[in-house]
Amino acid sequence: MAQKPLDVLNKALNSPVIVRLKGGREFRGILQGYDIHMNLVLNDAEELKEDGVRKLGTIIVRGDNVVYISP
Repeated sequence: MAQKPLDVLNKALNSPVIVRLKGGREFRGILQGYDIHMNLVLNDAEELKEDGVRKLGTIIVRGDNVVYISP
C-alpha cells in the first residue's frame, strides 16, 4: 500500500531530517512536529551552506517554502 506524505513525516518525528527550501537553502535538524500545511519545527537546526554550517537551534519552517524533506 502506498504511503501518504504525512505518514512518512509521522515516521520521521524525533529523527534527523534535511529540508530544502525554494531558493536553494538547506537545513538539517531533528523533526519535532509538523501540521497539514507542512509547516515544520526543527530542533538543533543547522543551515547547510557552501562555506560551512550555521547553527540555529530551534526553528519553524513555513510549509509553502519546502521543496523536499529527506528523512
